[in-house]
Amino acid sequence: MTSPEDLINGFHRFREQHFADDDALYRQLVQEGQTPKILVVACCDSRVDPALVLNCEPGDLFVIRNVANLVPPDESLSSGRHGTSAALDYGVRTLGVEHIIVLGHAHCGGIGALMQGKRTEGDSFINSWMRLAEEALSKVDQKQPLITEEQRQRACEQQAILSSLENLMSFDWIKERVAQGTLALHGWYFDLEHGELLGYDAATDNFRVL
Repeated sequence: MTSPEDLINGFHRFREQHFADDDALYRQLVQEGQTPKILVVACCDSRVDPALVLNCEPGDLFVIRNVANLVPPDESLSSGRHGTSAALDYGVRTLGVEHIIVLGHAHCGGIGALMQGKRTEGDSFINSWMRLAEEALSKVDQKQPLITEEQRQRACEQQAILSSLENLMSFDWIKERVAQGTLALHGWYFDLEHGELLGYDAATDNFRVL
């Protein structure tokens, strides 16, 4: 099991790799700032690190991670705190990303808890957050009522990605850029059990292997 000491040793290896005299990557990132073209909304799950799964270098991705990779709809600024929305705002309107990928995955604990009705006792941030995926679960149960629990979870994980794509379009500054062709939205699904990456195909209304 990884310990804090392991992380410190890992940092020293990282430093040797990226801060050597002949390595200009971080010098460039400091001098020129970050200019990622892709924003990824991913899950907090420790098994699904977007930069690792997609084999990216520092500076390649602007990443937002939360429980079950959910995107809330555009809401009033006067109520609550909006970490995911704030990060989307910065990525789209300040950094000018050209792609937003909602990256879901198999065996998602948040979706699993929602399906099984597992809720923590009393008031809970998780309870409130996972309500964002309740509509996705309802759609799955309406469309595919006679499937196994394993198939139901997979379908819900993928439907939640589509719900997040819909919620992205509730932000005017995202909708406008999509209409102008300067921003594209993508729904991807990482099958961590079989090592496959699937993408949503609107033409067939299905996820296919990329």
